[in-house]
Amino acid sequence: MFHAYPTDAWTATPKPGFTSSLSAEDFKAVFRGHPGGVAVITADAGDGPVALTASSVSSVSAEPPLLIFSISALSSASDVLSRAETVVVHFLDANDVELAKLGAARGIDRFADTHRWSRLVTGEPVYRDVRAWVRCAVIDRMDAGTSTVIAAHALQSHIERDAHAGGPGDALVYHNRTWHRLGAHSRIEG
Repeated sequence: MFHAYPTDAWTATPKPGFTSSLSAEDFKAVFRGHPGGVAVITADAGDGPVALTASSVSSVSAEPPLLIFSISALSSASDVLSRAETVVVHFLDANDVELAKLGAARGIDRFADTHRWSRLVTGEPVYRDVRAWVRCAVIDRMDAGTSTVIAAHALQSHIERDAHAGGPGDALVYHNRTWHRLGAHSRIEG
């Protein structure tokens, strides 16, 4: 059954003539069954580094190289990410699950372990030994309900562990409120 209703300008307010929308609980239930790749996003707008774990990172365009992600207004990193001119998006695999958990934890200093991270020559905080990272310039922000969608232009990248084309890789995904490793065992031939 189709439950979506058009809304005005990406807000939570239904267009005139529509009196209801999907409840928050129903919406969350739909997405619990939809796995997402896991990334940690870092930034520093001059007040010190912030980090958060996100499963909303998506490729938009290869030429120019653009990606998007969203952040909740409730995130402790949202203020800095609303002002940062650049971000580093760390693309994680199963070897990086501890970093994913660190970025998702509440009320802790995600940069207390100084051996785990450094700064790029351009100043952005970057975690070491992750599968890959991309330094990006923020090109646009859009309020969407209780979140902000951020569009970014990829400027620089580093790949520590490459997933070979057609190979199983060692991907980390978030599904139904838990972390999962994708590999040869989860591959479906078709």
